[in-house]
Amino acid sequence: MSTLASTRLDIRPLSVFTGAEIHGVDLTRPLSGDEIDQIKAALLRWKVVFFRNQHIDHAQHLAFAQAFGRPTSAHPYDANPPEGYPQIRTISSTSKTGRRGERWHTDVTGVVNPPAGSILRAGHQVPAYGGDTVFTNLVAAYEHLSPALRALADTLWARHQFGGYNGDFDNQSVYAQRVQASPLVSEHPVVRVLPETGERALFVNPGFTRRIKDVNEEESRHLLNLFFDEITRPEYTARFRWEPGSIAFWDNRATAHQGPADFAYLDVERVLYRITLEGDVPVGVDGRHSNAVLGKPFGALGVDTGAVA
Repeated sequence: MSTLASTRLDIRPLSVFTGAEIHGVDLTRPLSGDEIDQIKAALLRWKVVFFRNQHIDHAQHLAFAQAFGRPTSAHPYDANPPEGYPQIRTISSTSKTGRRGERWHTDVTGVVNPPAGSILRAGHQVPAYGGDTVFTNLVAAYEHLSPALRALADTLWARHQFGGYNGDFDNQSVYAQRVQASPLVSEHPVVRVLPETGERALFVNPGFTRRIKDVNEEESRHLLNLFFDEITRPEYTARFRWEPGSIAFWDNRATAHQGPADFAYLDVERVLYRITLEGDVPVGVDGRHSNAVLGKPFGALGVDTGAVA
């Protein structure tokens, strides 16, 4: 990485474990290689990075994402993309899509290759207060388990899927019908190894992880609740207040996030736009890769990923 003083970005951590704001870069123009390297390094270190006062349009959002990977389609089921931008998912606080964000989750872990990263941008329509997003660091959560529990977690696998949880299918919404018609279910290691750093992340989340394999239902419930409590401990989190022109870019392999539903009590709609980047297949501590139970990988837009057994 270049160390030229003229290109050094101003990186300001927000908490001990999670999140940093990046200043000194203009996302309305193409990034230099040095700027890309510094943002990547900050993302690996802090798991989520934030930008302020970046009033970019859909095309510039897409160009920024393409500097860091291959954008996927907007969502497997619930896209609502702006016209001409099938890679962008519109997320409104007044829709059922926004309501599902209330649950802690890592994006799209029902597929065998969950997105490597997500880039969420605010336009001009955000409330003056309320509707924040909270992020947590799954590496910190793993590292602060007791040694005995880490050793157990290293051996466990879990099933992740869309829907079928907390009444998701108790209605005939378009989303529910699409999930039931074409389910996406995968088995991931409870602890995944991050390829760039060798760090281990506690790769479970309340939004998609349904049960631990090879244990009974009661043991699975207790183990998942224990892990869910750990990943959502306040000391691992950072809370981000949205403003017009704000952007959050997170490592989806090493974080979970939640959109608290306080915006439901406000009269102002919050509209955000998200792009996800194609991810690799998680690898566990023993070197085994995740496997798809149902459905195809979530590939880059326009790339046929083929059938999965």
